[in-house]
Amino acid sequence: MGTLSLSDYEDVSIAVPWGHISGRWYGNRRERPILALHGWQDNLGSFDRLIPLLPHYLGILCIDLPGYGHSSGLPAGIQYTFVEWAYCIGRIMKELKWKKVSLMGHSMGGVMGFLHTCLAPHTVDFVISIEAVLNPVGTVWDLSLYGFNIDKFVEEEERNSRASIYEPKSYTLDNLCDYLYDSTLESVPTNRAQHLLNRVMYRSQLYPDKFYLLRDNRTKYCSDFMMSLELGTEMSRRIWNKPYLIIKGADSPFITDKDNEILSILGNQNPEFEFHEVPGSHHVHLTNAEDCAKYIVPFLRRHRPAPKKEEVSLRLPHKL
Repeated sequence: MGTLSLSDYEDVSIAVPWGHISGRWYGNRRERPILALHGWQDNLGSFDRLIPLLPHYLGILCIDLPGYGHSSGLPAGIQYTFVEWAYCIGRIMKELKWKKVSLMGHSMGGVMGFLHTCLAPHTVDFVISIEAVLNPVGTVWDLSLYGFNIDKFVEEEERNSRASIYEPKSYTLDNLCDYLYDSTLESVPTNRAQHLLNRVMYRSQLYPDKFYLLRDNRTKYCSDFMMSLELGTEMSRRIWNKPYLIIKGADSPFITDKDNEILSILGNQNPEFEFHEVPGSHHVHLTNAEDCAKYIVPFLRRHRPAPKKEEVSLRLPHKL
């Protein structure tokens, strides 16, 4: 059976009040696609190695969230939040006239899928979440972090205003790959860094052998969704009878025993709930896409099966 091709896509631009959301629509463009949402500080390139392993009859719409990749950043003075990013799901549905949405997210994208599903469960037919359940329960330490983020956000606002006048600092490609490896806590190896750099890296006009990154660094200092365990469990109870697949990287600290109660609720309320652990760290869909696909592909074939005509043609022998 065939799989999708990275070369078969259409660039899309989805209108939003502050500009546009950019995306790539792979594969089938005649039917509603699966909406793929990347993680914090990533972009749609994070799905590059997973896309070619998925069934060819599907469409996958990978987007750059606001402030990332080729998408418009939020207006000056507006802070990024997990909730605002999650609202993008509803905005995209409205613009593309979808009544339902199929969600696949990594990390923050998985949290967005959880938030949207608990708030509007009637609009979701299934969820695939890679390396995410929901945001960690808030702690007292978060108060200091929020204070730090406010100061850094203002600094980045000023930096953004200068970026339109001066070219940002440039680096060699090796430097950028090393930076990505370090900034992701060694989750993105240097030989996979290009997938995430392609949509934010530009050749320097001053130093032709170097490159600079063009992105909205305000996204680093966003406001996440601070919650209590009580709120998290109540949100989980609002998700029921939904096919829900969670994949965890065995070497990653992002899904822990602290999530067990949430996982238990999701498992008890959703007969089609699955949880699988595969070798790899946080960007496991980029570094070990093959093992992720072992669970994602059967899940997709069950819950988004090939059209009847497609199934028949696949069973018939080809005439020579």
